[in-house]
Amino acid sequence: MTATNPTLSPAGDASAPPAGLRPSRRASIRAVQTRRKWYEIVGLTLPAVIVYVMFVLVPMGFAVYYSLFRWRGIGPPTDFVGFDNYVLAFQDPIFLDALRNNAIIVVGSLLVQGPIALAVALLLNRRFRGRAVFRLLVFVPYVLAEVTAGIMWKLLLTDNGTVDALLRSLGLGSLVQAWLADLDVVIWTMLFVLTWKYVGFAIILLLAGLSNVPQELTEAAAIDGASWWQTQRHVMVPLLGPTIRIWMFLSMIGSLQAFEVIWVTSVPAVRSLGASATMATYMVDNGFFARLWGYGNAVAVILFVISFVAALLFQRFLLRRDIEGAVTGRVN
Repeated sequence: MTATNPTLSPAGDASAPPAGLRPSRRASIRAVQTRRKWYEIVGLTLPAVIVYVMFVLVPMGFAVYYSLFRWRGIGPPTDFVGFDNYVLAFQDPIFLDALRNNAIIVVGSLLVQGPIALAVALLLNRRFRGRAVFRLLVFVPYVLAEVTAGIMWKLLLTDNGTVDALLRSLGLGSLVQAWLADLDVVIWTMLFVLTWKYVGFAIILLLAGLSNVPQELTEAAAIDGASWWQTQRHVMVPLLGPTIRIWMFLSMIGSLQAFEVIWVTSVPAVRSLGASATMATYMVDNGFFARLWGYGNAVAVILFVISFVAALLFQRFLLRRDIEGAVTGRVN
């Protein structure tokens, strides 16, 4: 004779009420279990919700509120101007230059960092002596503090600095430029510095994606006579699609909000002319230093809306397949 566990239901579900109870008793036990689950859910999520509301939603609400006033930060805002601050922002050529610079950084980061990171990641995915050292070296710029990296490049790129001296010593003196002062060159200098700073993150992210590719696939391709290049092109790169799209999303949002490196590296006089300004630096220059708090909050709201819309569009058209593939339906 086999003994049965009285705490299990006939279906073997330990969470279900024991068999043999009256329907009213079973319903009461189910109600208690349901309440207990909701108490656990609320207890675990409530602290995170409180932090999110206090430090994200409430500041956003204040930013929208203050953006509707002409306010210099002294006393309560009383000069209501509606959407005039937003109109003034889009009428300011410096802000339009900042928008253009952000667009250049977004497109440049995707078109420059992506191919470099992919090529380096595929090379570092091969086994060779000193591979760990090379991986560490490509990741070092990313772990450097933005302020440290900005100060370093500002010293290197100053007139008659290390970069100019190196170019002259190599007989390339004709390439010497006013890297941080030329209005036509400075944005490309900023793009180079940002690429140097953040390409390591893309490489490490792609290496993590490559480590998840089953080795059996590459072995099967080699047995079929595929060369190393054909294996990378037809096996490795297609399997990296989700990782590449995630990196593109992070790179796009980071480029729209670029601030620290550009703020430290660029020259304030050049930045004030719009040549090296971004929306974030423009917001700080006009909102904090010029004490136009209402106007600065309006720029902050514009930056948030652009980033939010870009994130939604990217998720809708590029990340949708990855998200749908990660969600599974309940099996009854």
